[in-house]
Amino acid sequence: MAIAKAERLMNLALCLLGTRRPLSKRELRGSIEAYLEAGADDAFNRMFERDKDDLRELGLVIETVENLDGDTGYLARRDSNRLPPITLDAEEAAALGLAAKVWQQARLAGAASGALQKLRAAGMPEAEDAYEVHSALEPRIPVHEAAFEPLMLACRDRRPVTFDYRKANAARPEQRQVEPWTLECWRGHWYLAGWDRGRGAERVFRLSRITGKVRSRAGAFTAEVPDVVTVRETVESWAGETATRTALIRLRADSGYPLRARAISVRELGDGWEELEIPYGHGLDAWLVEFGPDVVVQEPADLRADVVDRLRAVAKD
Repeated sequence: MAIAKAERLMNLALCLLGTRRPLSKRELRGSIEAYLEAGADDAFNRMFERDKDDLRELGLVIETVENLDGDTGYLARRDSNRLPPITLDAEEAAALGLAAKVWQQARLAGAASGALQKLRAAGMPEAEDAYEVHSALEPRIPVHEAAFEPLMLACRDRRPVTFDYRKANAARPEQRQVEPWTLECWRGHWYLAGWDRGRGAERVFRLSRITGKVRSRAGAFTAEVPDVVTVRETVESWAGETATRTALIRLRADSGYPLRARAISVRELGDGWEELEIPYGHGLDAWLVEFGPDVVVQEPADLRADVVDRLRAVAKD
């Protein structure tokens, strides 16, 4: 359905851009196959008005002209829909080239490469690349989860989705109905922030815990989408970035270096163990589980219980 609508919008845009005179609804309907198949006039009129609004929202300037007979016509003048010349200096060109290299995901990689080729053909300066093969560092954003692409498209198109999601301390996945807002990468993992219809609240989901296919659902969002900054702060909070208190853990010597880097204090206990005080925020239990038997939570008690629950869920597998 999404592909059919995109094709219909493209055909309408081409008709409006390609005409030298305003075209009536009747003429546009006769030129676009999807409109011919719309059936009744009311169905066509609703489809046409939605498509016209969608094109205007995308930035196409559509003029409405009334002729001497009182008929209404539509056209999109090329001079009103032409971007001004793009001029970039060497530093801006370097930034674009670097950004294009970040994405490994096939769909985005092709789009980024094609955009760069068009800009270079239009005269964008060739910047010296600091990330050529001689460099030991190369920027990458890895995307291994199959759920990434359908969720990226759902966020872009504002389409509700359903998927099976397994929490870290659950033995089985359960279905979630979500209005997706945005995807965020944090500490090498991708997270989806959105509105969970079943819980009636804002939630964040780690993509690696989504099982099966992501399915799109018809209908509009029921909750207001917050601004980008708020969503990013939510992702960081649910992923464990925001600490509200501290936790006391025992850590085996010569292990858990990421934990040591965040430690507020370290005290030797002997017998190859040390005691660390570390910031405690939402998601810390999932992180501690990754260190297995090298970490023992001493306090608080609720953190210790969460870690034990997660380890038991893993043991059941």
